[in-house]
Amino acid sequence: MSCLPHNLIDAFHRDGTIVADDAVTRQQLAALRHAFDTWWEESRNHDSNYGEMIDGRPRFDLQIPGHSRAAPLLRRVNSPTEISDAYLDVVTNSRIPDMVADLIGPNVKFHHSKINAKLPGANTEVKWHQDFPFTPHSNDDLVTALLALDDVDETNGPLISALGSHKSGLAEIWHDGKFTGVASEAASADWAKDAKVFTMRAGSVCLMHTRAGHSSGPNRGTRPRRLFIAVYSAEDAIPLSPNPLPSKHEGLIVRGERTGRVRSVPFELKLPQRPSTGSFFNQQVGYDG
Repeated sequence: MSCLPHNLIDAFHRDGTIVADDAVTRQQLAALRHAFDTWWEESRNHDSNYGEMIDGRPRFDLQIPGHSRAAPLLRRVNSPTEISDAYLDVVTNSRIPDMVADLIGPNVKFHHSKINAKLPGANTEVKWHQDFPFTPHSNDDLVTALLALDDVDETNGPLISALGSHKSGLAEIWHDGKFTGVASEAASADWAKDAKVFTMRAGSVCLMHTRAGHSSGPNRGTRPRRLFIAVYSAEDAIPLSPNPLPSKHEGLIVRGERTGRVRSVPFELKLPQRPSTGSFFNQQVGYDG
């Protein structure tokens, strides 16, 4: 029995991006918010990125310049499942992996996770790109699940996704020999023609195909916009490059079973470069197409 209604499954395959309500329980949502609030308070005590992932890069990424003790701007937490049972519980025990299984098949594997926060007063924006060139696999049955910890409206930096762009080619994110993480000006302009703003209620999840072209603007409102982002793949999709946010939970089977098989589809791209800071925001800074 499907977790998602058939009309949303059809919309995902047609458009590449959908929103589904009630992805987590109220208790799960409250636990996620509490954990982030604790980290946000802790960030007041730091003036540079801090903490440590399993590869030594910082776990907590601050908006610098801008962050201060009086007005902390914690913009990313890398691999939160490693330091919070609440986030690991949502990755494994919420309705989200059931929804993903409806979209890419019964055997589902966890790849990585992060929290992207756009707090009032921050200028964080994400330029046009696709996720797949950052995390290439042997096939493209990957879904990025963006769980809203807050209500997301047009004012506080919602996701903008180009409908149907997952069916087109892969946009290059290397330019003049530099890994920018940004699609070309031409590709970005083309995606913008078919762009849709995806607003969400807290507790809803946006499910996005790994090839969907997307972006988001800065938070111009007065409320935070915090997204818990978890990436899942089909079990038979094998990573072709190192995980940009490595985790001890990478490869965890969250639905179905491990078959040991690999499935490939034809594509060509230049392998990504791992962010040196644990955040690709810094790579996008300064590139204008």
